[in-house]
Amino acid sequence: MSKKTEQFIKLLVERGMDAALVTKPENMRYLTGFTGEGAVYLSEGENIILTDFRYTEQAGRQAGKFKCLRVTQTDESIPNLVRELFGERQVLGIEMNCMTVADFRLLEHALPGRDFGDISGLSEGMRAIKDEREAELIATAGRIACEAFDRLLGCIGPGMTEREVQRTLDNLMLECGSEEPAFHTIACSGINGSLPHAIPGDYRLKKGELLTLDFGAQVEGYKSDMTRTVAIGPVSKELTRIYETVLKAQLRALDIIKPGAVCSDVDKEARSFIDTLYPGAFGHGLGHSVGLEIHEKPVFTPRCDTVLQPGHVMTVEPGIYIPGLGGCRIEDMVILTDSGYHNLISAPKELIIL
Repeated sequence: MSKKTEQFIKLLVERGMDAALVTKPENMRYLTGFTGEGAVYLSEGENIILTDFRYTEQAGRQAGKFKCLRVTQTDESIPNLVRELFGERQVLGIEMNCMTVADFRLLEHALPGRDFGDISGLSEGMRAIKDEREAELIATAGRIACEAFDRLLGCIGPGMTEREVQRTLDNLMLECGSEEPAFHTIACSGINGSLPHAIPGDYRLKKGELLTLDFGAQVEGYKSDMTRTVAIGPVSKELTRIYETVLKAQLRALDIIKPGAVCSDVDKEARSFIDTLYPGAFGHGLGHSVGLEIHEKPVFTPRCDTVLQPGHVMTVEPGIYIPGLGGCRIEDMVILTDSGYHNLISAPKELIIL
């Protein structure tokens, strides 16, 4: 049994539950190493992967210390097997935040008269603090993304479409060692820059406009996240002012990041600075944690009172978005250390003019 599994079961028992059925893919991978489909059944006496023929050999390779039981590809198969494993126990923990109503009904039918406890966030809470190996993988993903960005700068220019830029960047990350893009790469130029999560399209890059690139690499499932905004030729004083404001806001936030800092205070440091010059132009959170998922907890938002600890990996990504003009975002990714943080994104932040 791994240390992560031991800790999970300890937390489960403390919550008064007899066993748990973990179905969220990222949590299954975190606890066992298994990346296929199915579920993981955990209790003080049993640690079992439940999966069908397609993944049984894979489970043996990825999670050899876990027992694997083969199920059929029917909706009732896993609930029926859980009934056999659960026996006369009373409380089964399930991830209510990701289980469908249909799957829950099947469990209810298989376990009549039993209680179900919500373990939503239990694994995610453990995942918030990265161990040394996880930190290494995220750092590697960050280096890959930075290398791809550096190579991209020599490949793009006026006339390319946003979609062409996206494909080029994705391919460069793959060439540099990424398993796959960590998420759908954003490449938005000109007036599309006012859309924080713009979808790359046929808009062509033009001189005098900003291009925002939000992207990340992935290594053994662990992701990186970074954003850089570059200029396609010289840009106006107003766009330059927007860029400089975003950069100053980010640097102010980075200056106060350390163990013991409160997430909402970090958000406020950047948000209040931007609001003095561009009120209401920064509408999303300052950042979020990153790991097996691109958006994890804790988060830099006005309402998050989480206290930062060593092992937290956080993005710091202020932005300004002005409809009809464009926008800018600059994003780094840092890991908290005992005395401060280490920035995992090394790409330059001064305005690059292509």
